[in-house]
Amino acid sequence: MSETQEDPIQSAHEWLEEAAGHLGLNPGEATALTREILDLTKDVAHNRSRPAAPLTAFLVGLASSNVDEARSNIDALKQVLR
Repeated sequence: MSETQEDPIQSAHEWLEEAAGHLGLNPGEATALTREILDLTKDVAHNRSRPAAPLTAFLVGLASSNVDEARSNIDALKQVLR
């Protein structure tokens, strides 16, 4: 018997869509920047502070009113990390 491995990104998308529904958010927007947020938090964890990584993602969410603004905020923080 072979075990099927679940794709971690697919699993994350499923959870994010479910959580978004519970919070009254658009599920599509909840997963729009998954890769970008993961890359940002990886850079924060490796270059600044591991505990600050998820909190940085939270700050991006607080500072952003839509996906485009979130993308811009992610780009700005990635510049700071260089």
